[in-house]
Amino acid sequence: MAEHTSSSITIEAAPADVMGVIADFARYPEWTGEVKEAEVLEKDEAGRAEKVRLLLDAGAIKDDHTLAYTWTGDNEVSWTLVKSQMLRALDGSYQLAPAGDGTRTEVTYQLTVDVKIPMLGMIKRKAEKVIIDRALAGLKKRVESGE
Repeated sequence: MAEHTSSSITIEAAPADVMGVIADFARYPEWTGEVKEAEVLEKDEAGRAEKVRLLLDAGAIKDDHTLAYTWTGDNEVSWTLVKSQMLRALDGSYQLAPAGDGTRTEVTYQLTVDVKIPMLGMIKRKAEKVIIDRALAGLKKRVESGE
């Protein structure tokens, strides 16, 4: 099994509000930093994205890729790589857990990245950590700003 990187953050909002921002792919370029374009290609019966094309610029990793999303209940979404120019794997998940009186949410982001070019495992983990930390900070700022 591939190694993964994981990190958590507490957001001052209910899980439904946090998931609403996570599920709004069209607005990712406004808050993620690395995602320059996002296009939902397919939706499930509930109207949630099943396949999304993302144009990513994360410094060392620049890619145009497609991810397949799986929604588990209202508090978890995971994704796997469908196609990519530069990546062999980009698998991850957001898991949300109510905290306190339900007005706070503990968000755990897990990510596994594997590139087609040779790269030391230590460097891959560092890239994953940077992507995760920026995504969680951006998510927290976006949700708590109420935009």
